[in-house]
Amino acid sequence: MAKKKRFDKAAKPMQRKKQHERIILRTGEALVEGDPAWSAAEPEVVIGELDGPVGYAIANLLGDQVKGHSRVFAILNSDVQIRPVTLMVSKVTVKSSKYTNILMGTVQAAIAHGVLDAVRVGDIPKEKANDLGIIVSVWLDPSVTNADIKVDFDLLFETNRAATAKAIHKAMHHEPGIDWLLENQDKVPHYFHQLALDGKLDN
Repeated sequence: MAKKKRFDKAAKPMQRKKQHERIILRTGEALVEGDPAWSAAEPEVVIGELDGPVGYAIANLLGDQVKGHSRVFAILNSDVQIRPVTLMVSKVTVKSSKYTNILMGTVQAAIAHGVLDAVRVGDIPKEKANDLGIIVSVWLDPSVTNADIKVDFDLLFETNRAATAKAIHKAMHHEPGIDWLLENQDKVPHYFHQLALDGKLDN
């Protein structure tokens, strides 16, 4: 005969707190352009838990600096690091102090604001701000250092801020989705491939 289960009358039904799903690794890419070509921002991002592959990658990248491709945290200003922790990696080999000053100034600040914008709108759950890490592969057009270019730093800030937030949104929402990609595969020409086909690509 089965024994009757004893219940503590004072015990309350077990309530489970809502837990956000574990984010192992998500990827996103975005392009935001201003009118001049040098203002284009095209970041690529990976997002994931700090105790997973993204966190390990951040630690390794930060501890294994490479000349011309320094890895730095996105900050609002010195002494004000943002959350989630965000590591910037330049796609372009940095060779001049002018490029460094723009990358580690306007662009760094813009990326920091873009990440916080993503938290503010809910693309990154605020509750996971201390658990996630982001790596941003940064594109800053090398022509921005040309002597004949007068850089509009407000414009450069806005394109990089918007592109960062957009890339994070796409990563967190798995955009573009596979159905859209399969439907539009032959409708989306690669810009530089098309230039090559048209004979307009510089050698």
